[in-house]
Amino acid sequence: MSIFNAFHITTSALTAQRLRMDVIANNIANAETTHTESGEAYQRQAVVFQPRGSAPHFALPNFVRGARADLQSLVGANGGVQVTEVVKNEEIGSRVYDPSHPDADEEGFVTYPNVNIVTEMTDMLSATRSYEANVTVLNAIKQMALKTLEIGRG
Repeated sequence: MSIFNAFHITTSALTAQRLRMDVIANNIANAETTHTESGEAYQRQAVVFQPRGSAPHFALPNFVRGARADLQSLVGANGGVQVTEVVKNEEIGSRVYDPSHPDADEEGFVTYPNVNIVTEMTDMLSATRSYEANVTVLNAIKQMALKTLEIGRG
């Protein structure tokens, strides 16, 4: 594996995790949004990772309980990981009786988003740790490249 290939793999993981963090932040920001442009409650979103150069059937949505998007296991033949799509979790959120709420239905119930703040914060922590790990790898690759240049000069 060349240094450039290692840079490519690491930067693809950084990009994917950054998008994952953005989607999680959007979920947290909309945790109480009961009315979107479509007129319904906000639905939780998640990114789907896939190894670069692989068939889509290897995609793994992050909201699957118990599943972890370990980027090292997702590195494909061409190296790296990519986000193939951002999917909506179609589960219905909780329904609360509040006839005074502006988004209450004819029975007086308000449907809230299917966003669980604890789950989102756990996912955010996981994405942050993955991002930090990839920054560490990137710095290690950079140090190796610099040492190689030093050896070449000496």
